[in-house]
Amino acid sequence: MRAKMQTTRWNIKRISLLCIAVLGLYMIFSASNNKYEVDAIIKYTKPDKVWEFVADFSKMKLLNPTIVDFTITSDSGHIHHWKYSVMYRERLSHWPYWLNVANADFAVKKLDRPAKGPLYTIESNHSTCFLGGLYCLYSRGEFRFTHHKDIHTHCVESVRYQCPPFLGRFCRAEVEFQRKAIMKNLTMQFPPKL
Repeated sequence: MRAKMQTTRWNIKRISLLCIAVLGLYMIFSASNNKYEVDAIIKYTKPDKVWEFVADFSKMKLLNPTIVDFTITSDSGHIHHWKYSVMYRERLSHWPYWLNVANADFAVKKLDRPAKGPLYTIESNHSTCFLGGLYCLYSRGEFRFTHHKDIHTHCVESVRYQCPPFLGRFCRAEVEFQRKAIMKNLTMQFPPKL
């Protein structure tokens, strides 16, 4: 009888651990992919000036209120095409007690387009990790800067991001908050000249 009870407990323990492992694997491999895009017009400012400002990650602390600190881990290239990598820590806007660590690779480029004028871009790949690096989500971003009516700059930021199951609204709220804050703070860095 005692042996049968121990076997039953052992089986329940094994089944519980198996269920936890399956749930963990489900959460890791079933992260949904989502897209968000936001744009703004920076008045009376040339695209290269806005592009240079945003490309300098030290300015990102002015633009994105969730970033706590950062370290540039590599840097190479020249003025029209350079790359750098950064490790940064940030707090979630809707749950500021939660701190996560992200690694990102940036490619900053100026593309000449004879018919339309230059296109300035900043492409990035991010790996954002939680729970001491045990659970990571990935995102890709692209910032584009172009002339608008020859005297303004049109900024467009597109983000593709992963989100764990059941947290779609929370992820969307976080992405919206950060992207809108960046655009709002960016327009404030270049006030219209009267």
